[in-house]
Amino acid sequence: MKNSYTLLMLLFFAFAQSQIQKGVVTDSIGNPIDNAYIINTNSQSHAHTNEFGAFSIDKTSKGDLLKVSALGFKKTDYKFESNEFTIILEEDIYKLDQVVIQPKMNAMNVISKIDLQTTPVNSSQEILRKVPGLFIGQHAGGGKAEQIFLRGFDIDHGTDIAVSVDGMPVNMVSHAHGQGYADLHFVIPETVDKIDFGKGTYYANKGDFATAGYVTFQTKERVDKSAISVEAGQFNTLRTVGVFNLLEKNKMQNAYLATEYILTDGPFDAPQDFSRLNLFGKYTSVMADNSKLTVIASRFTSKWNASGQIPQRLVDSGAISRFGAVDATEGGNTARTNVNVAVTKPLNENTFVKSNAYYSNYNFELYSNFTFFLEDPINGDQIRQKESRDIYGLNTEFNKKYANSLCQVGFGFRADATKNTELSHTVGRYTTLQTLKLGDIDQTNIFSYINVEYTFGKLKINPAIRFDYFKFNYQDKLAPTFVTQSQDKVKFSPKLNFIYSANNNLQLYLKSGFGFHSNDTRVVVAQTGEKILPTAIGTDLGAIFKPFPKLVINTALWYLYLEQEFVYVGDAGIVEPSGKTKRMGFDLGLRYQLTDWLFFDTDVNYTHARSIDEPSGQDYIPLAPDFTSTGGISINKLKGFSGGIRYRYLKSRPANEDNSIVAKGYMVSDVNINYEFKNFTFGVAVENIFNTKWNETQFATESRLQNETQSVDEIHFTPGTPFFMKGKITYRF
Repeated sequence: MKNSYTLLMLLFFAFAQSQIQKGVVTDSIGNPIDNAYIINTNSQSHAHTNEFGAFSIDKTSKGDLLKVSALGFKKTDYKFESNEFTIILEEDIYKLDQVVIQPKMNAMNVISKIDLQTTPVNSSQEILRKVPGLFIGQHAGGGKAEQIFLRGFDIDHGTDIAVSVDGMPVNMVSHAHGQGYADLHFVIPETVDKIDFGKGTYYANKGDFATAGYVTFQTKERVDKSAISVEAGQFNTLRTVGVFNLLEKNKMQNAYLATEYILTDGPFDAPQDFSRLNLFGKYTSVMADNSKLTVIASRFTSKWNASGQIPQRLVDSGAISRFGAVDATEGGNTARTNVNVAVTKPLNENTFVKSNAYYSNYNFELYSNFTFFLEDPINGDQIRQKESRDIYGLNTEFNKKYANSLCQVGFGFRADATKNTELSHTVGRYTTLQTLKLGDIDQTNIFSYINVEYTFGKLKINPAIRFDYFKFNYQDKLAPTFVTQSQDKVKFSPKLNFIYSANNNLQLYLKSGFGFHSNDTRVVVAQTGEKILPTAIGTDLGAIFKPFPKLVINTALWYLYLEQEFVYVGDAGIVEPSGKTKRMGFDLGLRYQLTDWLFFDTDVNYTHARSIDEPSGQDYIPLAPDFTSTGGISINKLKGFSGGIRYRYLKSRPANEDNSIVAKGYMVSDVNINYEFKNFTFGVAVENIFNTKWNETQFATESRLQNETQSVDEIHFTPGTPFFMKGKITYRF
């Protein structure tokens, strides 16, 4: 009897094992395909691949037929024969009827995936524009990080959006120019594989700066073919790119090298003399136990001249053109070296650990003149902001999947050490009149988080909590005696999200959470730790749905509160209070495929942003966008042709607190067309095809010119690019 019982148990476990099968979905060169959808035509059980292309599907036995689909790949029928199998998909035109809205927190990534494939990025600026509702502006030459606008925030250069690449943070804490400074120019667009974004404060693995949202970029693990391209255009513009596959026909190891070199004078009367050199290398190895090791190294250097922000009165009087300058000696140089090592190790079929350790060496020097002769009527008000920085960090996350739940536990640290962070009064770049601020900054952030997802049928509940500890040290080198000013702070950030997935075509969600952004170390020590980690509280109510097979719609109503804080103004070296604010609005996005090769998309975003403690009429948030829209029509793989026309619209908005000075809105359209012939691609792109006069960035600034006796408070602006044509040739081998 005992032997019979043992035999029955063995048969039961053998049967159960045969019903749950594991597989991997990849493309033709071995890249894992995430978000692929697998359905068993016999049992109707289904599964989705994770970020590693892996999946588990139940109620599946030998001889069952699996149908596999993924955006951008041909549908495939696979007859299941044995466990531990790999399904290879062939590339195809993008078909929105293959889009499956997955029951997970970051389901919005399907939007960025569609956009990245139907309208590829051609510059590091365009990378950020892939986030719906995000606007950027450049106002101090091509080498400075862009100014960012999102959800009613003038984010400056990154104060309220967390940006990372391959798990390495881009934002700079306690930066010489501004808190959260995020310079993405070290990223070569041709190496970008995926863009993950989320708006709001709802994600436990996103900490500092993730108030308006986050954006993470993932570079390609391998390239199919090597390629070189040359691009040339107006304003003495030249761009060359090379991407080289170093390990062909090696399934377990991949390596490639990419390089980019850019030269341009820009449309300005005083040439920018802009140059940038990028080098990027990536090596990936898959071990016998499916562990993966990735090593990334990159280097970028850049230098430029700038015309800065010019006062409207000079242009109106005809004293200078829209592309003129008051101080043509503005500009700067910057460089960054990155090393990033990542390991992903499966512990069993339901558990894996992923970690990455990184190091960056960063140098920055910027010359600006915003007020001209307001403070110094003889020499002018030019300033130099300079720093040298080392960054060390570690991220580790433990993932455990249970029958109806998922648990993620993460921890890590980031340490920044700057040397001689400086603010000086200069003239003509080379003469230093006075050093206003000079010191060394050491800032450490240690963090951990627990993120849990419980699944109850079609409902997923996601509670989470994040812990952050900050240590701030500052050595003021202008102080009469040596002293280290030090403060520390602890922050807890709870989250609670609900995801309801009615089917593969509809997801409803309610997200809520606490977030924060850190303040400059010089603020922290000046305020003795008070109001230096301002809390942001947000909520989103939204949906992602497909009412028709070739139409994807996303929509959200949202609210965000940011508490009182103090801010270090890097351009003046002073600490200023910033009051409580509230923002609310809605997002609407559409992606529609008219034919197999013709796509239409648009995003519309409205925000009502106000200061809470100020009286009505005095409570506007300067430069906060209240209405924006982007969109266009794209052609994809039509008898060798691809391209499209894109627009971006930014409504006029208040430039100061009482709306007495207005930053003018604009609508700009770009067009590009490409033709692929054998191993060559020929392309032409035109920015601002209608030659619109527009201002890329605008500020309400009080300034005085050398011949003026009184200062004037008005719009100062950097002009947007006029009609700008360039051609491109790419050869693949």
